[in-house]
Formats: sequence, C-alpha cells, structure tokens
Amino acid sequence: MYFKRLLFFGFCILSMYTGLSQQDTIKWLSFEQLESALAEKPKKVFIDFYADWCAYCKKMDKVAFKNPEVITRLNTAYYAVKMNAEYKDSIQFGGAIFFNKELGKKRNPTHEIPLMLASREGMPFSLPAVILLDEHFKVKARYFEYLSPKKMIEVLSD
Repeated sequence: MYFKRLLFFGFCILSMYTGLSQQDTIKWLSFEQLESALAEKPKKVFIDFYADWCAYCKKMDKVAFKNPEVITRLNTAYYAVKMNAEYKDSIQFGGAIFFNKELGKKRNPTHEIPLMLASREGMPFSLPAVILLDEHFKVKARYFEYLSPKKMIEVLSD
C-alpha cells in the first residue's frame, strides 16, 4: 500500500513538472510551419534572427526568452519564429523558394530571408535582429539590439 501511494505521489509530481516545463518555453516555429499557421489563423508574427557566434543573441536566449511574461506574451499573441541568419538550406515560403546566396562568398553568409526582412537602407545587416509583423505579414517594427526582458515586454505590448 505504501509503495502504491509513493508511486502515485511520484507520478503526480512528474505530471506537474511536465506540464510546467511545456508552459515555460516559447513555441518556436519554422518558416514552413509559420506559413501553415498563418493560413489557418492569421496572427501577429515575432521573428528572432540569430547566429551561433552572436553573444547578444545567446544572452537573449538565456535571459529574455526565459522570462515567464515574455514566454506568455509570445505564446498567446504571436507566432514566434527563430531562424539562424546563416541557415544553409533553402526555405519554401509564400509560394517562393529562398536561399543563402552568400554561401561560399562570405565568412558569415546570411540567408536571403533575414536580408529581406531585417535590412536597413544604408546599413549592413546586424544581429541580433527582432522583427515584428502584423496579421497581414507587414513589418511593424525592427530591433537590432539586445532586448532585456523589460524591453522585450514593452516591445510585445505595443
């Protein structure tokens, strides 16, 4: 009897922990998943472009994207996309195919999608790059800096 109670108690704790762990992460989508989601239900889009070498990108992963309020806001009000700006493969999105045309030409080749969505006139592409789009996939804001949890919450509140 004692063993059954202990087993039941352990199962309850494991169930609670599993439920919490699913709620404490951002539901990141790929561009392919985003296209399907937008077709099913239009919603605002949050895109985080990063690179493995980007220190501020890593800091946002460890701090801002672990903040419970940021996670809740992203998971409820946005489709969240995370993309390595140096992605090497092609991506099919919106009836077109996008490539990393800089492969083999540059030390840190940037994929066509981040160049298209996160470029600024007269300035080189830089990371971190966070892009906010409305329900119609129109760019509403671009941020090219480390966003603290406080700043991220402000950005997601607009």
